[in-house]
Amino acid sequence: MVEFKNVVFSYEDKQVLNGFSLKIEKGECVCLKGESGCGKTTALRLILGLETPISGEISVPKRISAVFQEDRLMEHLSIKRNIMLIDDSDPKRVDELLKKAGLYEVRHKKISLLSGGMKRRTAILRAVVFGGDLLVLDEPFNGLDFENKRIMSEIIREEFSENGKSVLLVSHIKEDAELLDAKVVEME
Repeated sequence: MVEFKNVVFSYEDKQVLNGFSLKIEKGECVCLKGESGCGKTTALRLILGLETPISGEISVPKRISAVFQEDRLMEHLSIKRNIMLIDDSDPKRVDELLKKAGLYEVRHKKISLLSGGMKRRTAILRAVVFGGDLLVLDEPFNGLDFENKRIMSEIIREEFSENGKSVLLVSHIKEDAELLDAKVVEME
């Protein structure tokens, strides 16, 4: 479970969150939507411990996976090596996910040789394989066509929501929330 209780956060003199509260139950998918600068990405950064609130409480699970707006991949490694950065990754499970995502045939290609969409799918698969009790997604489907969005959202639902794990999505695109069956929370 994830919970924000009356969280306040500012960047220097600009208050971004003022008394923000949110509760995400196990197995629930929530999408934060709102104008740029309303605090969506800041909420994710607070969950990940990259920022500290001025006041309020945040409760999060110990093991969290994340997909950032940038892919943050190791360009000199292959798709499969990027996904299997965690030593206890099951190679058979990784191969199954690569097949579902349409990346199995190119699994040994270096990241630097891939298209943007292939890089994006690799970043999502890496977070899925890492696992955890919460998956944090910041504009995860940017650069993907509808069919690849559908496939990747299906993988996310199967691996997280259907296994009692929570998902927190930030997206400006209504379709992304719908593909993940997410409850939409509008931020101001």
